[in-house]
Amino acid sequence: MMHGAGGEVMGELLKTLTRFKNNNAGGVGLEALDDGAVIPFAGQNLVFTTDSHIVRPIFFPGGDIGRIAISGTVNDLAMMGAEPIALSCGMIIEEGFEISDLERIVASMDSTLGEAGASLVTGDTKVMERGAIDGIAINTAGIGVASTVIRDNGLMRGDEIIVSGTLGDHGIAIMAHREGFDLGEQIQSDVSPLNSLMEKALAAGTIHAAKDPTRGGFANAINEMARKSKVSVRVRETDLPIRRSVRSAAGMLGIDPLEVANEGKVVMGVPASDADSILAALRSHKYGKDAAIIGTVVKGSNVIMETSIGGERFIEPPMGDPVPRVC
Repeated sequence: MMHGAGGEVMGELLKTLTRFKNNNAGGVGLEALDDGAVIPFAGQNLVFTTDSHIVRPIFFPGGDIGRIAISGTVNDLAMMGAEPIALSCGMIIEEGFEISDLERIVASMDSTLGEAGASLVTGDTKVMERGAIDGIAINTAGIGVASTVIRDNGLMRGDEIIVSGTLGDHGIAIMAHREGFDLGEQIQSDVSPLNSLMEKALAAGTIHAAKDPTRGGFANAINEMARKSKVSVRVRETDLPIRRSVRSAAGMLGIDPLEVANEGKVVMGVPASDADSILAALRSHKYGKDAAIIGTVVKGSNVIMETSIGGERFIEPPMGDPVPRVC
């Protein structure tokens, strides 16, 4: 299970999964391992991405597998500066799956597509015998167009690190729900399409690098960005936006909220001169009202947290997400 959890162990598996001799068609290859592939076509930058979703439970506080399926693909495009145009959907459904639940999932997907301003244009459906699959699995792929391409390896010394909102909401909401904790409305998944949020940020200034902290959470995303950019990042613990309810639930579950998935957040590195304007733009959007500047890019090769008591510790990439089947 850890091989699919987004941490260091999954990174080892990816070395096998991307070992294709013929992986470079027209200059487009797998080597960047970014959120999507940029394909030059007719003078434009097409961005293409794909993702599969195996959430358990399929309905959870704040969302469902349908909203994650659309948001996940839209956000992978948005992280690279692309406006989503068209998505595909492939469903593998277990025999006996309730049609009413399927209708609910499709309605959620349709609503999220409307919010993102994208369309579902093609798809495929397979049904497997009872017990061969756990309910439903959904694959979505998407294409978009980017006027300004953003990579996750573009952090530069002096950049400010911004997160678009509170961290750990999705993973802790899923885990608390699985464990039967009745927390009412205190903890909800943050699953949301972020293309309009990114559009506002891009209009406000330059973004050197961006990534959505999904599997493996913020800890995995910021380490991957720093490693690819060959820089160090210093994070201020006092500036990290984490809800008190999430922090409390994470403590009860023995989970670090920085290591669990988020499905409606972005981590970005921006020039210090643009940080305030981009922060203001994010905070003007409904999905960015809790955005914060939380760190700085410096020379080095680690991610270091300046703790609230005046010490320092490394933020290490997790071996795997402590909450499996989360997206």
